[in-house]
Amino acid sequence: MNDAGHHLHQMRAQTPLVHNITNYVAMNMMANVLLAAGASPAMVHAREEVAEFAALAQALSVNIGTLDPAWAEAMEMAARVMNDAGRPWVLDPVGVGATRFRQDVCARLLTLRPTVIRGNASEILALAGLGAKGRGADAADPVEAAESAARDLARRSGAVVAVSGPVDYVTDGAAAFRVANGHALMPRVTVMGCSLNGIIAAFLVDQPRLDATVAAMAYYGLAGEQAGRDAAGPGGFQVRFLDALYTLTPDEVRAGARVTRA
Repeated sequence: MNDAGHHLHQMRAQTPLVHNITNYVAMNMMANVLLAAGASPAMVHAREEVAEFAALAQALSVNIGTLDPAWAEAMEMAARVMNDAGRPWVLDPVGVGATRFRQDVCARLLTLRPTVIRGNASEILALAGLGAKGRGADAADPVEAAESAARDLARRSGAVVAVSGPVDYVTDGAAAFRVANGHALMPRVTVMGCSLNGIIAAFLVDQPRLDATVAAMAYYGLAGEQAGRDAAGPGGFQVRFLDALYTLTPDEVRAGARVTRA
């Protein structure tokens, strides 16, 4: 069984530098999430420096939420550096089914072999070339509807594919896990999913990619459960969530992770 506590310990021991090219909405929360978890975040997207900075980073996360042509080029430049160096990077195909521009950018990014692709069910279905009911960045498909597409996408892309939802589904195309940790208030706080990408990237550094992804999602969901116990609403939840990421111990994560083989 996946030892999420061990992977949390390993991540914190390294304090990995995670390079994030994410959307405008997510930057502040994502940086705070990574700091609370024990990683070192950087938000760098200018074409003039993105490749040079990527060479310094131990992992990269790419989120296409507020996409434009300059950012798309920067994403490709950074991903190419990570791919050439054999370092992990995470792709979040936000709203990929909404526009042709997003589809074209994601198609190019897929050729740069992301280590992990994480999205909601509608995004994974769209990225895999199947029909989806998503509305922009929102999911209208259940996780179960995307499981077959996730396995197929993992086999074709060589990436671990993680489908976020009430119960997450994570697969490398052969093995698969379900992660049942989380809280109902998590979707009520914007960029919770975006921030998860950085946590996954941090866990991937020098750790097995499938197990590390599962562990990152269990840790993140468990922090949500802890934050939700006393939160009256989304505002209080956000503060408590950062505290939970900071205070959760590897032993608590090991005991609280609800991970099963799929």
